[in-house]
Amino acid sequence: MRARALVAVLAAIALAAGVTGCAAKTSGSSGGSPPAAESALPGPTASGTAAPVVPAGLAFKGKTVDGKNYDAAALAGKPVVLWFWAPWCGSCMGQGPVVAEVEEKYRGKVGFLGVAGLGENAAMRTFVGEAEVGAVTHLDDQTGAVWRQYGITQQSTYVLLDAGGKVIHKGWLDYDQFNEKVAALAR
Repeated sequence: MRARALVAVLAAIALAAGVTGCAAKTSGSSGGSPPAAESALPGPTASGTAAPVVPAGLAFKGKTVDGKNYDAAALAGKPVVLWFWAPWCGSCMGQGPVVAEVEEKYRGKVGFLGVAGLGENAAMRTFVGEAEVGAVTHLDDQTGAVWRQYGITQQSTYVLLDAGGKVIHKGWLDYDQFNEKVAALAR
């Protein structure tokens, strides 16, 4: 009975956010509608070097699944992988080790951010541990704000941004496609 109540609550949240089930393996398209306008001009940092321009797509803040403040502007100036997942999504769980492996391989060259939605924080924290993706930062997006910003309607979805913040891929990727696209970002 408790499981049915949880499913009903999750379905209501998904419906309110306009989100549907797990992404089909055949879905996914390149491009998309990026939040493209720049939201900040470069300025000097404490070290005197110019700070990178923060694209509008990275102009969001929130809390991580472990309760820390997070500002996506920290990802500006390098390519970025946004991984939209839900804690109850089997496809997402299967992608966890792949995301962890690729993040480790390209750490410092490509920024990674998991964007968790459609679940409660405790379930999100459990997912991070079970999927072994603790080295990746994960945003708790229970409100769906970042999901809506990128037009995400199903999980698991990857959004790949070039160093200027332009969306170069939005959709599902298999293991080989994900590795190939992230390698291209890192060049």
